Amino acid sequence: MKEKLFHLNKQLYTLSVFRNMLETPVVSSFQKLLRAMEYGSLEEQLSCYGTFSHVLFEGGSNLTDIIRDAALDCDNPYLSAKMADGSISPAMEAAFGAELELLNQLAVLESADLQAAMDFDGYLAGWETSACDLAADYQKMLDSLPVKGHGIFAKYKAFRVKDGHLIPVTHPDNQTIDQLYGYGRERNQVLQNTRALMEGKPASNVLLYGDAGTGKSSTIKACVNAFCDQGLRLVEFDRFQLREIPAIIEQLCDNPLRFIFYIDDLSFEDNGDDFSALKGILEGGATGSARNIAIYATSNRRHLVKESMEARMGTDLHLNDTLQETMSLSARFGLTITFSKPEKDLYLEIVKSLATEYGVDLDEGELFRKAEAFAIRANGRSPRTAKQFVQQVCTGLK
Repeated sequence: MKEKLFHLNKQLYTLSVFRNMLETPVVSSFQKLLRAMEYGSLEEQLSCYGTFSHVLFEGGSNLTDIIRDAALDCDNPYLSAKMADGSISPAMEAAFGAELELLNQLAVLESADLQAAMDFDGYLAGWETSACDLAADYQKMLDSLPVKGHGIFAKYKAFRVKDGHLIPVTHPDNQTIDQLYGYGRERNQVLQNTRALMEGKPASNVLLYGDAGTGKSSTIKACVNAFCDQGLRLVEFDRFQLREIPAIIEQLCDNPLRFIFYIDDLSFEDNGDDFSALKGILEGGATGSARNIAIYATSNRRHLVKESMEARMGTDLHLNDTLQETMSLSARFGLTITFSKPEKDLYLEIVKSLATEYGVDLDEGELFRKAEAFAIRANGRSPRTAKQFVQQVCTGLK
């Protein structure tokens, strides 16, 4: 048994497609244990055995599950080629199959077999295994890539950007379209554009413009929630990270999933570097071939650039050209949707719908009277004001 284990360990060193598996805690600790069994003292062997068992217990104590999960999550050249154009060389195909079989052997290794190879008659922790067909499991994962994604994209639906990397949002907003009231025509436009993106049809970059509290950001997040099970993910950018968008596009353009790049409260102090970066992206310089990505932005400003009287009077010899450039960024979004502050009837309709959702037991006349009074104190009617009012009624504050 020892010789079989030592041979398995040596074979693991030859991994090429799944080379990153050697850096996982389970494989790394297993190899250290086998090296200690072949060349080390008994104390070193026992210490490495304890470390290996500890790694397994941290992962749930089933070796098969841990190896399977690590192999399915492992970034590798085979997976990259599959996601790009699907072209795999015969040599890589052969290596891929052989290495999956090797990892399958490790995944079903019984604790009794390893314990029998140890020169120790004391207690050694064991672990569980289960039936395993890594080749079949991997093919299932490949087949589900356009819907479930791979790695972090299979585990999370929303991401932020930090230093050029995607950071998962562990507790995203789970608001649904059904929980948003009013603005049906506007939201249907966003949904239709998102559906086109999901179907691989030409989809527009979208600007949601309008008054604060009208549900622009909630609409975008609800759209992602509506399509996340079909393979849609959200990547949120701060307005000062716009120059990072092209690099993130390069990372994701071959991914079989679809992505909405979300920019909240978009505005600029002037037409500086960030302005120019976004302008270039919207003109197609960076996204022309990325049909799996669309940019959705919200803003309270129609023309996006904050404009002073000094700027309008200007000292530029070609002032009109400068003003046109400053005001034209919003026109580069293929679809602009306006969310205006609701009139009284719409505001009260939203209040009524929210009251029903929250189970508010209040006479309609009294509900509307208090909602109107609350709107006056809250600086105007809006869906946000309506929700705040209903929530306060539920807590007994009104």
